[in-house]
Amino acid sequence: MNSEPEPVSDLLDRLSEVVPDYPKPGISFKDLTPVFSDAAGLKRIVDEVVAPFAGEFDVIAGLEARGFVLAAAGAYATGTGMVTVRKAGKLPRAVFTEEYLLEYGTAALELHTDDVAPGARVLILDDVLATGGTVGSAVKLIERAGASVAGVGVILELEELGGRARLDPHRVHSLQRV
Repeated sequence: MNSEPEPVSDLLDRLSEVVPDYPKPGISFKDLTPVFSDAAGLKRIVDEVVAPFAGEFDVIAGLEARGFVLAAAGAYATGTGMVTVRKAGKLPRAVFTEEYLLEYGTAALELHTDDVAPGARVLILDDVLATGGTVGSAVKLIERAGASVAGVGVILELEELGGRARLDPHRVHSLQRV
């Protein structure tokens, strides 16, 4: 009997579902929700995505929406707090706002101005790193709040889209590069 744990990349391939032609023809979408619904799978990916940053962060920021799942679970597992980085117009109090480019137009993310203490070390978690636009906006929000970015953790990294380079000099840890 093999006592070696299954490589996390294999776990992701086994549990996730690939949806062809979503969100548009020619795109294959890797759906992580089956990973989230598997107790052992969820625990494993959360443990793996936060482990490289152990002891280096005070709070975890989750990006809407799947990043919320990762950040809440990671915060619980590490005994830290969790903050939400939301799409524009979803937060009720004063916010910092950062716009980013989409394929056709712009979008924006927001963070309450008082959610992160100045000087806090923040780990940013999301499901996918593609072009770096969304995560890059979250980095700017955290820094505008007076905190520092301890690192960025993602489950999937779409390497050909170059998001990692756009986040330099911040450390990025991805569980699977595709």
